[in-house]
Amino acid sequence: MKVVIRSDGWIALAKRWLKFHMVGLMGMCVQLCTLPLLKSGLGIDYLPATALAVEAAVLHNFAWHERFTWKDRCSVRFSDMLRRLFRFNLTTGMISIVGNILIMRYLVGTHHMPYLMANIIAIGCCSILNFLASDLLVFRKHAASPGFTGSD
Repeated sequence: MKVVIRSDGWIALAKRWLKFHMVGLMGMCVQLCTLPLLKSGLGIDYLPATALAVEAAVLHNFAWHERFTWKDRCSVRFSDMLRRLFRFNLTTGMISIVGNILIMRYLVGTHHMPYLMANIIAIGCCSILNFLASDLLVFRKHAASPGFTGSD
C-alpha cells in the first residue's frame, strides 16, 4: 500500500503545528506563572505545585485549541466539547502531568537544577507527544455533519 501526502496536506499540518505552538507558548506562560505562585507564594512542594500548574496550562490550552488550533474540527454542541475536554485531559493532560513530574523529579530532585529551568525543559519534552495526541485522538477529523462547523 502506497501512502501519498499532497503538498497542501503538509502545509495544513505545518500551519496547525505553528498554531499549536503559539497556544503552547501562552500555556507555558500560564504554567510558569502558576508554578512559582504555588511553590514560593503558597509553600506547596515543587512536585504537587508542578501538577497543579500543568493542569492550569492544560485547561488554558484546551480553550484556545477549541477556538483556534482545531476550530475546523470542533462541534458546536456542548456535550461534544465536554467529551473533547475529557479526552484532552486523559491524553495531553496525563502526558504533561506525568512527563513534567518525572522530568522535574529527575532534574530538580536528583540534579538540583532550578525548578523553573527544569520546568521549561519538561514542557519542551512533552510537546511533540501532546501535538500527536491532540491531533489524532482529541480533535480527530470527522466527516462533515450537522453539528460541525467544518472539516479539514
